[in-house]
Amino acid sequence: MSPDPRPLRKLGFLTIGLFDEADPRRGHESTLDLITLGEQLGFDHAWLRHRHLQYGISSPVAVLAAAGQRTSRIGLGTAVTPLGWENPLRLAEDLATLDVLSDGRLNPGFSVGPPIHYEHVRDALYPDTGGHEDFSPRRAERLLALLRGEDASDFEGTEGIEAYSRRVQPHSPGLAARLWYGAGSLRSARWAGEQGINLLTSSVVKAETDDGPPDFAAIQAEQVRAFRERHPDGERARVSQGLVVIPTDSATPEQRARYEAYALARTPRTLAPQGPARLLFAPDLVGTSEQLVERLHAHAGYREVDEVAFALPFTFEHRDYVQILTDLATRLGPALGWQPGHPAPAAGEDATGSRVTG
Repeated sequence: MSPDPRPLRKLGFLTIGLFDEADPRRGHESTLDLITLGEQLGFDHAWLRHRHLQYGISSPVAVLAAAGQRTSRIGLGTAVTPLGWENPLRLAEDLATLDVLSDGRLNPGFSVGPPIHYEHVRDALYPDTGGHEDFSPRRAERLLALLRGEDASDFEGTEGIEAYSRRVQPHSPGLAARLWYGAGSLRSARWAGEQGINLLTSSVVKAETDDGPPDFAAIQAEQVRAFRERHPDGERARVSQGLVVIPTDSATPEQRARYEAYALARTPRTLAPQGPARLLFAPDLVGTSEQLVERLHAHAGYREVDEVAFALPFTFEHRDYVQILTDLATRLGPALGWQPGHPAPAAGEDATGSRVTG
């Protein structure tokens, strides 16, 4: 039996950062403006999706570095960086640098597995080592070790005027506690718990059995519980949920009709598992804040969390995102028990909201 819904403690939003190939700066500036607006509205986190060879943000680190210079409080996250595209050592350097520049506000989310359409990009991505790259969780374990300050080199010392360190520099001590893993299966949720990192759940899960009609919310709740069973912090382990949630309180009639049409067009994929991986998608939630509160409180996955990163739809206009973010922060968030701003840390957390583990 799922617990009663907890008051929402942290409110975040997630965007793909869509842009027009003919005018990419405009789309990137729109994303930066939304992050700035999010801080003004009191959001706790702004998260960027990671897209390669598409018309969305391919370099969240670069965009978040710019966002960090325009904001001072809001947490900045990636949801998620696919490590199959990355060298863990170089990524660790970039993440640590961004964390230092943003005063400890970075929340890196990542996942493992081969790059999407790997057979088409392998020769460009790994022309010499494509057949030997390890895309298993071991790749993530390398990143974790490097960000935790373990040795990247067996040499330390000075050569002439050059000083060398064994570990990644800069080293940001709190960053490892703000790592998130994007999981959609029981196995990956358990792995994240065993690693002692935080869990990002999304609007996609893996339907791992075929015993009856699949229930997205029940599957997601089971994964969250499996994660916490393996995590050193148990029930205190942090989980953030990333459903597509579109409040319509201040939307125009034209916007409401367009939002509802968007959700309806995506409904068929929520009715049965998709493809060989049996991926199951959550229905998009559209309605007034009053309606959304009722639907979220009845959602078994939501009832397991007290943090969210509600996902913005891919193809809307900037003005639509402004309306949605404003309603999330001023209507839906408070109705779910959330308070805007930057509240004092909960017991066992530092000022960034990360668990203090000693």
